[in-house]
Amino acid sequence: MTGILVAAGLSLLVSLLSMPLVIRILYRFKFGQEVRDDGPEGHKTKQGTPTMGGIVIILGAIIGYFGSHLVLMTRPTVSGLLVVFLFVGMGAVGFLDDFIKIYKRRSLGLRSGAKMLGQTIVGAGFAVGVTQFPNGYGYTPASPQLSFLRDFGPPLMIGVFVLWALFLIVGFSNAVNLTDGLDGLATGAMILSLVAYVIIGNWQLRQSCVAYLSPSCYPVRDPLDLAVVAAACLGGCIGFLWYNAPPAKIFMGDTGSLALGGLIVGLAITTRTQLLLLIIGGLFVLITLSVMIQISSFRLTGKRVFRMAPLQHHFELKGWAETTIVIRFWIIQGLMVGVGVGLFYLEWMPR
Repeated sequence: MTGILVAAGLSLLVSLLSMPLVIRILYRFKFGQEVRDDGPEGHKTKQGTPTMGGIVIILGAIIGYFGSHLVLMTRPTVSGLLVVFLFVGMGAVGFLDDFIKIYKRRSLGLRSGAKMLGQTIVGAGFAVGVTQFPNGYGYTPASPQLSFLRDFGPPLMIGVFVLWALFLIVGFSNAVNLTDGLDGLATGAMILSLVAYVIIGNWQLRQSCVAYLSPSCYPVRDPLDLAVVAAACLGGCIGFLWYNAPPAKIFMGDTGSLALGGLIVGLAITTRTQLLLLIIGGLFVLITLSVMIQISSFRLTGKRVFRMAPLQHHFELKGWAETTIVIRFWIIQGLMVGVGVGLFYLEWMPR
């Protein structure tokens, strides 16, 4: 538990204290947000707001994670390092996307094929890695199975598992990217999801098959270190939200959204809660579905279901204030996280 607190505290301090300097540097080099011409009219005022703030979240999380191990004189685990690899790798892809947008002064960065290639390389490396490195009990960071509250069903062929993992990684990294359309929206929703994974990792540690074998124990390789990773990223996001809250002084950009989307998938795969992520990350799923529904409806019928997609912009065009949308969407995400954590604990409830 000490490691969790140290990681979150260090990351929070780094994020809070470094953000003003980062904002000044980004302003000096004119690394500002390019706003879409067809976006809501109110977004025109956000033109030029510094972006790529996800760099600070990543920096804070890395210092928090490794600093925690340094303070407590413990070694990082393979599971933790693989999730950090996915987190940083996806952030690197997002950084390239952001840099191209800024350099070419346009709202589109990497071409879709190049962006997908980068996500695939990083995601495939993670997916293969988590099926390797067994510990003394034979537990690998993840197993090539589907999971909800724990693994179920027969093992998948490694190729099928990698494709499944890539589907989740690409899907959620882009889902967080779509959600990051209003000040503080994606950051606040991600904070709630990360709280859930701190709780899940801590509970799995207390019921770990490594500590004692029982019919209901969790064969998770490194549950405590996964909670430390989640806590480190949680602290970074809280510090970032201080400056990203409406009206935002900085945006996370694709650097942050792709990194955080990859992160929660990495945590879901290594804690054996892949399908539970659809609930814990429920807001990201709903917003992505709104885009899919909008595109499908327009192509099939020529009509739009929403005034604009993603969903948050629909309510903007209906006249809702930006802060109203953000807070109400946070409430929805909080309820979804509550349901997800409740389901996780359900099998331990007295019957």
